[in-house]
Amino acid sequence: MPESTPSDPLSQLMQGMGIPETPEDMRKLLDGFAPMLNAGAPEVGAVHERVEVAGAGPGVSADVILPPSPHAEGPWPVLVYLHGGGWICGSPTTHAKLARRFAERGYLVFNIDYRLAPEHPFPAPLDDCVAAIRWAGQVAAEYGGDAARLAVGGDSAGGNLSAAAAVALADDPSVEIRAALLIYGVFDFAKLGDDEAISKLADQPELAAAGDQMIELMAGSYLGADRAAALLADPRVSPIHAASELPPSHVVCGTGDPLIAQARDLEAALREAGVEHEYVEIENMPHGFAQMEFFPQAQQAIDAMTSFLKKQLG
Repeated sequence: MPESTPSDPLSQLMQGMGIPETPEDMRKLLDGFAPMLNAGAPEVGAVHERVEVAGAGPGVSADVILPPSPHAEGPWPVLVYLHGGGWICGSPTTHAKLARRFAERGYLVFNIDYRLAPEHPFPAPLDDCVAAIRWAGQVAAEYGGDAARLAVGGDSAGGNLSAAAAVALADDPSVEIRAALLIYGVFDFAKLGDDEAISKLADQPELAAAGDQMIELMAGSYLGADRAAALLADPRVSPIHAASELPPSHVVCGTGDPLIAQARDLEAALREAGVEHEYVEIENMPHGFAQMEFFPQAQQAIDAMTSFLKKQLG
């Protein structure tokens, strides 16, 4: 076992609000956490909010974030960002600061507001993300972006969706994904909630006691209560089964995260498949740490991700 994971405000907030039992509880939890996550967001060039994503489901939109003036005028490389939230919560608002961090470094960012489960279960969120990546490639030039230098990235559920969408678009002539940022994601649903993952919560008893409950809340909402083996092995659900189809990928996770085994397994699959990748483990960091900038490791992780993007996209 690694050393104890540093105390983080998400755990503290859950102690105050109780363990989420419904998607609505999860949404209130993350929305309550958002002001802290977004405090001190960097200045950017402009934000076009709630731009309709053509070809996606009803109501799907994107916040389009332009780099600030220190960066030369475009065309800028493009990052399509898919937020986390267990497939049931989250939005461009909850991940506004993190998305701006990439714009701050010179990327045109499309922060996607895809549909959420359980109102819109699999494959609707993934279909929205696939459509949003295609759309971003089509309209990037209108915002000063270069669609020939396009990457996708996301955290947690967004990491899952980023990998699954990249696999789905691997042979699509309409868009080329040149890099992926896979931030503490779920890549193999069959192993979600296994003993190793739950054991990572041993020093957070308020989470450990409800680990199975929360996993079922999220996975059950997205995939349904009866999850057949064939569904769990579908690369659209568990993209580790098509790791060879992924673009050059940067995989990052904290060792205090219940999903660390998912990251390690994906790294092994990428290595076996000969896919160019970087793998970063950050000691003791909890799930969601890239948004928790009171940890200096958050900025270090963002630095590493943007360095990877620069190498892949120029």
